[in-house]
Amino acid sequence: MNRTDDRLLPVLLICAQAAVWPGAELVRGAVPPASALLVAALVAGPVTAALALRRTRPVTALVVVAAACALGAGPLPTGAMAVLGTAGIALALFTVATERDTFTTVLSGTALAAWQLLQDISLHGIGDRDGLDLVLTAMLYAAACGAGLLVRRTRRARRAAERTLKRAEAERHRLPAAERLRMERELHDVSAHHLTAVVVTAGAALGLRDRRPELADEALEFAAETGREVTRALGAVRAPTPSREELPSPEERLRALVEGFRRLDQPVDCEIDALPDGVVADAAYGIVREALTNVARHAPGAHTTLRVRYGDTRTEVVVTSAAPTAGSAAHGADLGGGRGQGFLRARAREAGGSLTSGPTADGGWEVRAVLPGRTAAATERSVPRNYRLAQLTAAAGLVLQPLLPVLVIRAQPTSSGTQVSAGVLFALLAAAQAVALLWLRRAPRTAQGVLLGLAPLWPVAMAAGDYTGPVVLPPALSILATCTAIAAHASGTAAGGGSAAGERRHVASAWLLPVVAVVVHAVALVVAVLGRGTTVPLWAVVGWATAGASLAAGAACWGGTLRGRRDRAARGTRDERLAAWTEEAVRDAWAERRRIAAGLETTVLARTADMVTEAEAGRLDATAERAREALAAMRALLDTVRQGRTAPELRPQPTLQALDLLARQCRATGRDVEIRLTDRVPERLPTAVDLAAYHAAETVLAAGGEEPAVLELDADGATLTLTVTGVPRAARPAVRERLAARVAALGGTLTTGRPGTVGLRLPLAPVPQQGDEKRER
Repeated sequence: MNRTDDRLLPVLLICAQAAVWPGAELVRGAVPPASALLVAALVAGPVTAALALRRTRPVTALVVVAAACALGAGPLPTGAMAVLGTAGIALALFTVATERDTFTTVLSGTALAAWQLLQDISLHGIGDRDGLDLVLTAMLYAAACGAGLLVRRTRRARRAAERTLKRAEAERHRLPAAERLRMERELHDVSAHHLTAVVVTAGAALGLRDRRPELADEALEFAAETGREVTRALGAVRAPTPSREELPSPEERLRALVEGFRRLDQPVDCEIDALPDGVVADAAYGIVREALTNVARHAPGAHTTLRVRYGDTRTEVVVTSAAPTAGSAAHGADLGGGRGQGFLRARAREAGGSLTSGPTADGGWEVRAVLPGRTAAATERSVPRNYRLAQLTAAAGLVLQPLLPVLVIRAQPTSSGTQVSAGVLFALLAAAQAVALLWLRRAPRTAQGVLLGLAPLWPVAMAAGDYTGPVVLPPALSILATCTAIAAHASGTAAGGGSAAGERRHVASAWLLPVVAVVVHAVALVVAVLGRGTTVPLWAVVGWATAGASLAAGAACWGGTLRGRRDRAARGTRDERLAAWTEEAVRDAWAERRRIAAGLETTVLARTADMVTEAEAGRLDATAERAREALAAMRALLDTVRQGRTAPELRPQPTLQALDLLARQCRATGRDVEIRLTDRVPERLPTAVDLAAYHAAETVLAAGGEEPAVLELDADGATLTLTVTGVPRAARPAVRERLAARVAALGGTLTTGRPGTVGLRLPLAPVPQQGDEKRER
C-alpha cells in the first residue's frame, strides 16, 4: 500500500467515530459540551498521525493510539472513543503483526490486553461483572494478531517464490556460459598437456634421429598412448558422467582462495560448508575474496577466521580479523579506491541478501553477509538479546503502570459469593480455543476435535455463570474459532493436489468438517436459547440455529477454498515459469555442448585418430604433422568457443547425458538433486529411450517442490529403470498423464506406489509399431 492508503484508513476511522459521537448526539438534538469536543479533537489528532505512520513505526503507533484512547475515555462520555479504541487499536496491532516479528507481535498483544484489564480494575475495582467485554477485546486482539501474522507469512512466501524465480532467471543465462567455460578449460588442459607434449617429443626425436635413433620408437609409442588418452579425455568432455562434477565445487574454490592468502603469510582459519553452484556461491566467493583482500591490505599478518554456513533458510558468510599485529606495516592500505564496502553490499544485495561490517570489540574487523539458503527464504536479521530484554522491560512497565493508582485508591467491595462469573468461564473457553488454533497446523485433526468438543461447553458456562447478556453472542464466539479451522482446512485442501483418489478423499474430508461443525454448533445454540427460555416454537429455533451455523461454516469453507485455489494457481504459475526457464537453460547449455562436441568430432578427434594410426605404422614425420594439425585444430576450436555461439538456432533435444546440467540448474535455484547412475546402464541407448528417459526426469522435477530429489538409473539388460524419489507433487493427475504418454509410446510402465516416488521401466529393444506389423504380414 502507498502513502495515500496509509492516510485514508485513519481518516475513515475518524469519520466513523465522528458519526458515532458526536454525530448521533447531534441527530437526537443534544449538543455535547465544548470541553468534550475539545478533548475529542485533542485525542483524534495524535491517533490520526500515529496511524498514518503505522508502517514505519508500528509499535510506537500502537502505544500512542492505546494511550490516547485511554486518556480520552475518562472525561468523554460512553461511545466517544468506541471506534478509535477498537478499530484503531486493532489496525495498529495488525500492522505490528505484519511489519514486525512474531515475538514482538505476541508481546504487544499480550501486554495491551493485560494493560487494558488492569486499567479497568484500577478505575472500577474488582466486582461481579460478566467479563464478556474482556473476552471480546481479547478475541479482537487475537484476531488482529492472527490476521497480521497470516498476511506476513503470505508475504514472506511470495517474496521467497520471487527470489527463487529471480535465481532461476539468473541461472538461465549463467548455465550455458558455465558449460562453455567448463569445456573450454578442459579442452585447454588437453591441448596444453597432451597434444603439446606429443608435438615437442616428436620434434625432439626428429631432430636427434641420426644421433639417437632409439628416441624415434619412444616418441612413436608416446604419441600412440597419448593419442588414446586424448580420445578418452575428449570423450569425457563431450559426454560427462551425470553423477560427476567437472568444475571445482564452490567449497574447493573457497579453500583454494584461502590457501592463496596463506601463501602470502596471512593466517586464515576456515569452516566452509558445501555450497551448490550458482548465484549464492558466486556472491559468497566474491565477498570472501574482497574481505580477505582488505585484511591483507589494512592488517597484514592479522589472524583471520572465515565461516561459511549453508542452511535451509539462510547462508551465512562471516570473515573476522583480529587487530593488526604490532609493528606490521599496511603497505597496501593506499591501494584501494574506497569502494570495497560498497562492492560487498552490492554483491550481497544482488544475491538477495544483506551485509554488515564494522569493528569488533578487540580492535579487529568483521564482515557478515546473510544470503538465501536452500529454499531461498527471506534473510531476516537476527535480533540481539539486549533488544529483546528492552522489549520485555517496556512491556512490563506498561502492564504495571495501571497498578500504581491501586496502591492509593480504595477498591470497591466485592461480593462474598462463591459463584464463578460467566466472564471467567468464557475467558477459559476462549483460551482453550486459542491453544487449539495454535496447534492447528501441527495436529489438525486433534485441534479440530478439541474445537468441536468445546462448542457444547459454552451453553453450560452461560447457565453456570448466570449469564444475562445477549444469548446469541457466546455461541457466536465459539463458532468463530471453528470457522477459522474450517477455512484453514478448506484452504489446505484446495491448495494441495495429488492423485485422483487422494483428491476425492480430501474433498470428502473437506465437507465432513463443516457438516459436523454445523450440527454441533446448531445444537449448542438451540440449548442456549431454550435454557434462557423463549416463546418461539422449537422448530423455528432449530431452523434459525441451523441456518446461522450453516451460513457461518459455508462462508468459512468458501473463503478458504478461494484462498487455496488462488495459492494453488500462483504456485502452478511459479512452477511453470521455473520449469520453462530450467528447460531453456538446459537446452542452451546442451546446445553449447553439442556444438563444441561437433567441432571435436570433425577436427580434433579425427586428426588425433590419424595421429595414432601414423604412430602405430611407425611414421614419425606423419605423426608429428598430425599432432601439429590436431593442436592447431584444438586452438581454433578454443577461439570459436570464446567467441560464443555460432548457430543460435541449434537447439538439439537433450538426452540422459544432459542430466548433469539439469541437476546443476536445480541445485543452483535452491533444490538438492542427486543423480545416481549404475555401471549396468549402457553408454549408448536407443535414441527414443534416451530422449524419453530424459524428458520423464525433466517432467517429474518440473512438477515443483523444495524437497531433495534423487534420480536413480539402472538397467537389467533389456529394460532401463528410472526411479525418482522426493517428488510428492509428481502424483498429480496432470503429471501422471504426461509421464504415461511418454512411457506408453515405448511400451513401458509407470508406477507411483510409495508417496513421493515415481518409477519408470522402458524397454531397450524397440517396440514394433502397427504399421511395421502390417508390413511384416
